[in-house]
Amino acid sequence: MILPQQRRENPEPSETDRPIPWWVTVMVGLLVAFGVVYIAASRLLDTPSDWGDGRTRVELAGAPAGAKVDGAALYASMCAACHQAGGAGLAGVFPPLAGSEWVNGRDSTVAAIVLRGIEGPLTVKGATYNGQMPSFAAKLKDEQVAAVLSHLRSSWGNASPALAAETVAKARAAASNNAPFAGDKELLPLR
Repeated sequence: MILPQQRRENPEPSETDRPIPWWVTVMVGLLVAFGVVYIAASRLLDTPSDWGDGRTRVELAGAPAGAKVDGAALYASMCAACHQAGGAGLAGVFPPLAGSEWVNGRDSTVAAIVLRGIEGPLTVKGATYNGQMPSFAAKLKDEQVAAVLSHLRSSWGNASPALAAETVAKARAAASNNAPFAGDKELLPLR
């Protein structure tokens, strides 16, 4: 017995014995061949830098040895997501760097904070923040940490002297462990 619902249904589609038309196969082959020839003949690496974001091949390869590290660019790429472009942080989540007693404090302490990171409650400008700051010891060289900290210490109303790479190297060597600081508990004695 065939139900009315079954009667209104169409049969399942099938390809039967109709293969792909030969002209479609030829067209796809020609398009693939054209793509291969086009990519092989193009000079993608020799295009002028003003067609893109303006950086040259040398800039994309990285700074040559002895070149000055751009602390503002490093801050923008590694720190601004949390501490914001203006160093104001996010209330209750990420502490501000503008006017921070930690940024403007002892050279060795601020270098150690960037190298080791922080976990747990930290008081900045009278407000407590309970979050995590990652360690940058494995990601940044001493010159890069010094450049970022020098940028922080001279931006957004901060008026502390620049840090030398030697100060960061000493802080790196003095670290008895690489575990993040436990917030105010471990950092207040270093202030």
